[in-house]
Amino acid sequence: MRLMRRCVALLIVFFIMVPMISTNVRAEVVKEIKTGFPDQEVFTPGEWFLGKKPANYDESKPPILFVQGRNGNADSWYGKTVYHDINDMYDYALKAGYQTVFIQLYDAAGKGSASQWDNGKLLAQKLEEIYNHFCKKVNIVAHSKGGIDTQAALVGYGANRFVGNVITLATPHHGSNLADLSYSWWAGWLASILGQKDDGTYSLQMGEMAKFRSTIDNNPAAKLNRYYTVTGTSWGPVFSALSMGGLYLSSYGSNDGLVNEWSAKLPYGTHLFTDSRFDHDNIRKGSAVFSRIEPYLRTSNVAVPALVASSTSSNENIEQLNTTSNQNILGGELPQNQWIEQTVTVDKKSEGIVSILTASSNVEVQMISPKGKMYTNKDSVITTGEEESFFGGATIRTFKFDKMDVGEWKVKMMAKQSKDAYLVVSDYNDDAPFVLQMPTKVKVNKPEYKLKKSPVAPEMKGDLSITVRVVNKEGKLVSEYNELQHVNNNTFTGALKDIKQSGVYNVTMDIKGMNKEGKPYNRTIVKSVYVEK
Repeated sequence: MRLMRRCVALLIVFFIMVPMISTNVRAEVVKEIKTGFPDQEVFTPGEWFLGKKPANYDESKPPILFVQGRNGNADSWYGKTVYHDINDMYDYALKAGYQTVFIQLYDAAGKGSASQWDNGKLLAQKLEEIYNHFCKKVNIVAHSKGGIDTQAALVGYGANRFVGNVITLATPHHGSNLADLSYSWWAGWLASILGQKDDGTYSLQMGEMAKFRSTIDNNPAAKLNRYYTVTGTSWGPVFSALSMGGLYLSSYGSNDGLVNEWSAKLPYGTHLFTDSRFDHDNIRKGSAVFSRIEPYLRTSNVAVPALVASSTSSNENIEQLNTTSNQNILGGELPQNQWIEQTVTVDKKSEGIVSILTASSNVEVQMISPKGKMYTNKDSVITTGEEESFFGGATIRTFKFDKMDVGEWKVKMMAKQSKDAYLVVSDYNDDAPFVLQMPTKVKVNKPEYKLKKSPVAPEMKGDLSITVRVVNKEGKLVSEYNELQHVNNNTFTGALKDIKQSGVYNVTMDIKGMNKEGKPYNRTIVKSVYVEK
């Protein structure tokens, strides 16, 4: 009854404010999916349209607005997924009697991904239109970065009053270390050529999300909607871009190929489940999750469910997460028709995976073992990074070795086209020898860190050489310096240099040393940090 009075009041105000004679006001036109898919999809940012009205439509159920992730568009919910055929989420919602709503944000234009603030502002404007169309709140189901865009709209731009509950599927609420990698010193050339250095990718760095969380989570409006979180821990098909991402992220814990499990939770949200069967791609499918999230879509009333515990994650704990690495990372420009050589050192015979990413597929690659055995393109598994990945469009050559010979491996590459770049990521199936202790959020006058030897680190001799490179938002090198640390000291304390103003900075540490047998090793640690005043 209260809702009916509100709608009647809105109509009275409308007719008072609008002259009855000679107006040019057009009736609102809302597109509807007639046959399960739009007859003519429009990828104009700001467009929103309705799904088909269900035959068993239940008016007591709030409409569901679907918000897609980075580089996505509305057909992320009813079109093809990357690895798992058609997304049946729309079909499941339709059969359950829900009115569905789809929207195009700025990413739908195909010109890269937008920041959560730009997408959030647009979404907030459209949420008001959608609310006025239905005269009631909607619930939101958001995938990946769509959950961050949603929070920007609801909390940052005041659209919380148009929405009840929000369910986020594999949303990196605290960022992704893969975004850190894409903005690192070594990956800069490749990410730039691929067009992956955009506002949306930048916003998903750990440091940038620490900044975002400090803004959003301290706003009382963050508690005006109920948030439910869901994630998976599968890495997708073997040798896919997701599996490569999963391997890289495994140093930071369980993950779905793009987002770590701990990042998919909110301290004031309710974590519904983590499912080991689902990766970052199929977590958005109706057949995967709809029956388990549907009970929280039946009402738009914001209330704490009695049977589901709130997430135990906290921003403070995540900010203090230590960074480990058992990887060596190298990268740079690939000149045309010119061999470029890099060295990967292996100090202990162990299983290893070497992934070589290039901007184009027309690159000749050779890996030469310390014993002189050569491996070429035909010895690798070749895949392409999908758009949702942080190196979308890259050609990925994966070399897998059961036992990598100890010593220096040569990686040689020659590009056949004029504009190319590479990134070499070597991952060793062994315990990480070092732990970086540096909060994701530090003070500008105290950007300190500690580099500690891991308790499982092998015995070492000589000095450690630590090269630190700090990059700012524009990709410019702020500082580069080398420190020597004697191995008898288990902890090395340092500070980031030449940081004179607040902002997000990307830090790459290359650690070189020698084991007790005199074999050299290299390890790389990448981390972004938010430096505040």
